[in-house]
Amino acid sequence: MSQTKNMAPSEGLTANEISNIWSSYLKNSMELKFFEYFVASTANNEIKQVIEKMLNQSQKNLNELKEIFSKENLTIPLGLTDEDVRADTHKIFSDTFILYFCFDLTMLSLSTYPIALSDCTRKDIRDHHQVNIEFTVTIQNEIVNLMLSQGVYLRPPQVAIDSKVEFADTMIYLNGFFGGSRPVNTAEIANLSRVIHRAQFSKMVFVAFSKLAKTKELKKHFSKGRDEIEKVLDSLQEVLEKENIPISASGDYKISDVEMSPFSDKLMLFFVNTCLGIFCFAMISQAMTSSLRTDIVLKLDEISDDMKKYYGKSILLAIKEKWLEQPPQAVDRKV
Repeated sequence: MSQTKNMAPSEGLTANEISNIWSSYLKNSMELKFFEYFVASTANNEIKQVIEKMLNQSQKNLNELKEIFSKENLTIPLGLTDEDVRADTHKIFSDTFILYFCFDLTMLSLSTYPIALSDCTRKDIRDHHQVNIEFTVTIQNEIVNLMLSQGVYLRPPQVAIDSKVEFADTMIYLNGFFGGSRPVNTAEIANLSRVIHRAQFSKMVFVAFSKLAKTKELKKHFSKGRDEIEKVLDSLQEVLEKENIPISASGDYKISDVEMSPFSDKLMLFFVNTCLGIFCFAMISQAMTSSLRTDIVLKLDEISDDMKKYYGKSILLAIKEKWLEQPPQAVDRKV
């Protein structure tokens, strides 16, 4: 009994752990390609230093994950490669937009690594996710401080708060359609402003990608994404405008015309499906669960349905182009 306790057995990976490191590899391979281009095209030294730290962390993660895959006799994913980016092409995005882009990638990390950590058992896998959580918190603090110092941070709305403790005493509290409906609460303001800021960023990504895509099909698909995001903005901004709650927006979403795209169509579609897709659903779901006014819930539900249809087509496009890597599968025990 005591011998068993003192042993340090080499435990095989669970399905959850394999799924999480596989997803982490694809995510880091995508981020590395963007960081390579951002480092080459960013003029601001403070922003460049932040990007270099993120690039080095992504490269370190890929090397570490390759070792784990090899030790476990698992196939290393292809992910995104040198063929998916040309770092020597002309500058497309303003330095400020690149900073927003990096901030968005930290938000993706903070929505995935904590879940992965809670889902894993083996120490080396948990350590991988924990290190990335700690790194992401640190680098996001640097990005926020840099945004504040440069005057480009998009602040959430500030509102006057009623200091009295009150409890909802009628069903009118849930009502958002008929007379007598209550003002939006702080949880609803926070989540709506978060989705709106994300939609503003996503819209400009779609605008850029629709210009950069090589095939007519992807140009059309990214343009459709821009139109869907416009609907999101119109729908949710209407709620805050009726309440006279201002929402900040960036004036530095500048995109330059270039003859040659630095990004492959595969890289752009992967980013759309991962960062603007999966992350988008997580944000909308959070907003729905914390909103109690019926009109807001129904707006978010409609947005979620529209997004499902759009990203369903995105996945089909990836399959059609043979860009969708299948996650590791269990042995078929039915044959």
